[in-house]
Amino acid sequence: MKKLYMLVVSVFLITSCENDLDQTPPNLVASNSLTDYSQVLNAAYYYQTGSATPLAVMGDFRSDNMLMIEEPYPSFDRFNTDILEMDGLFFRPMYSNLYKAILSANNVIENSKDPVEVGEAQFLRALSYFKLVKVFGDVTVNLEATPSVSDPSILPRQPAETIYSEVIIPDLQDAIMSLDNSEITSGRTSQIAASALLGKVYMHIGDFQNAEDVLATVINNAASAGVVLEADFANVVTDESSETLFATQFSTSYSDAYTALATEFPGWFAGQDPKSDFPLDPDLTAAFDASSTAGGGIDLRKALTIDEEARTGIKYTGGLEQDFIELRLSDILLLYAEAVNENADTDAAREAALDVLDPIRVRAGLNVLDHTVLNTQELVRQAIYDERRLELALEGQRWFDLVRTGTVDAEMGQIIDPNYYLFPIPPSEVLASDGVITQNPGYAQ
Repeated sequence: MKKLYMLVVSVFLITSCENDLDQTPPNLVASNSLTDYSQVLNAAYYYQTGSATPLAVMGDFRSDNMLMIEEPYPSFDRFNTDILEMDGLFFRPMYSNLYKAILSANNVIENSKDPVEVGEAQFLRALSYFKLVKVFGDVTVNLEATPSVSDPSILPRQPAETIYSEVIIPDLQDAIMSLDNSEITSGRTSQIAASALLGKVYMHIGDFQNAEDVLATVINNAASAGVVLEADFANVVTDESSETLFATQFSTSYSDAYTALATEFPGWFAGQDPKSDFPLDPDLTAAFDASSTAGGGIDLRKALTIDEEARTGIKYTGGLEQDFIELRLSDILLLYAEAVNENADTDAAREAALDVLDPIRVRAGLNVLDHTVLNTQELVRQAIYDERRLELALEGQRWFDLVRTGTVDAEMGQIIDPNYYLFPIPPSEVLASDGVITQNPGYAQ
């Protein structure tokens, strides 16, 4: 795919000791005097690169998929305040870069006369807030292009439910109206990507009916938009994958927003950071083995996702020439199956949900599931959860799925304080706001 960012992005790199929400991209002296907002929009895309590694590490190393080895990093599995020591590597880079993306998106939404640019910016703002809410819960909301540095009124954290209903969902609905699917392979967002993200958002808030409706539209329109399941699982996270709906682009030809802080997401999984030389959690290996035993066949995804002998992850093998997949079709299919099963406890609903799983399992080298055995809503629910774990392993999804589905304790094999379902607000933000931005319960010091 053609890379978006080019050198113009350097204009918008923001460095400041002030609170991230108070920052305005330099050289946008009078943003409303600009006529070309393409570079500002590219900045909003670019800053997503600062969230990829933190999200990947949080999603898989917090869960039962991957392990940290060197102290204090194993606190990812201990669920206490030790994890605050990773603030500079994971939480602050994600937090600050997503707010930079939001500021850039705000500039485009507020000032651009191009409805497609505005639609893309609305998607990116929604995506940024969705990531923030998933990781941190209640967060500060800024919808202005140039927030006042002397006005602290925007700093208090807003309820996650309000952010979903008043920012994320409306932004995506507006984006769907403004976008088409002409840019689906160019690295830019599209109408179908905005719809897919909206369906995923509905699943995260437990609105299964709206989720089913939106996800059905995505699935029905996928082929006409050029999005189809990859025939070979080996290709699902490659830059040329036919099932990618949206990816954050990376290239060694430019520095991403996370570079130089620490190992990037492919390296963490591959054991290239001494903090976790052998990151594979045996529980993930066992899950792949159980998949083959229970379902019949050999789960081809195992050898394409993990190296059992080396105890590493191998799904992302292209380093930083490989993009970070944010949305792909099999993820959407599995969410749709889940929504169908949750919306109706009937034989027809169970059949419909399991039918969606069949092509994903066949691609993985497995037999289709026996629909006569999976004859309750709970059994189908668990089958979908199990499929999501293996299909999306090492894509930064697992922990957030456990929290979303209320299965943290059951899957992690321990009782975990719900305070640790979320991650800590960067302490520097709490300090810079003089306590107006509060810390999440469990992390306050």
